[in-house]
Amino acid sequence: MSQEIILIAFYIVIFLYSVIIHEVMHGFVALKFGDSTAKYAGRLNLNPIKHIDPWGSVVVPLLMYLTFGFPFGWAKPVPYNPYNLRDQKWGPALVALGGPLSNIILALVAVLAARIISIPTPLKIEIVRNLNDFSNLSTVIAGSVGSIFFALLIMIVFWNVLLAFFNLIPFPPLDGSKIILAIFPIKTETMILLENLGFLLLLVFIFVFSGPLGTFLNFMLNLFFSLAL
Repeated sequence: MSQEIILIAFYIVIFLYSVIIHEVMHGFVALKFGDSTAKYAGRLNLNPIKHIDPWGSVVVPLLMYLTFGFPFGWAKPVPYNPYNLRDQKWGPALVALGGPLSNIILALVAVLAARIISIPTPLKIEIVRNLNDFSNLSTVIAGSVGSIFFALLIMIVFWNVLLAFFNLIPFPPLDGSKIILAIFPIKTETMILLENLGFLLLLVFIFVFSGPLGTFLNFMLNLFFSLAL
């Protein structure tokens, strides 16, 4: 039981810091393009106290874990003022892209590190299969330092792939919406309406297209996992 608790703790910490890095990168990209809002708000750091949202970082992940077997949530959005960006057309899209891109880079680094760990491939496959079953996972990795490190790296891959590609869905408030708006400009009134209804539209999209969305996210996860074997 103690091993399972330790695994769950690492699982949650990796999730939180993956979200925090995602948000901080929005602020860093905004700073590079001329906006210092996040810097002066004290949000360009990895201090979890600055970023944790009580609802999105604690309550929702706990409810998700108890209901579906794995947590998911968000941190406080890093503030930025798009009107301060030097590039008014592509600046908001690049700021939005900074978050998912940071997650993809983290996932790739973890993949490369996992790949060089010298444990048998069947054992690696077993760890991937039991990633969200902490009881079985603790048994699979017991007594092997290499297996433990591989499991932690796979957790990093898991969370960062999910965060990157889920956030690219083109509905406000997700990052994909900012990228789409830069490519296909729309009227200000329409944009305000979409932002006001964005979360509702996102929930409808997830409900209606949960099957294709799950298939896509599983495909991306399996692609990254296969590179780690």
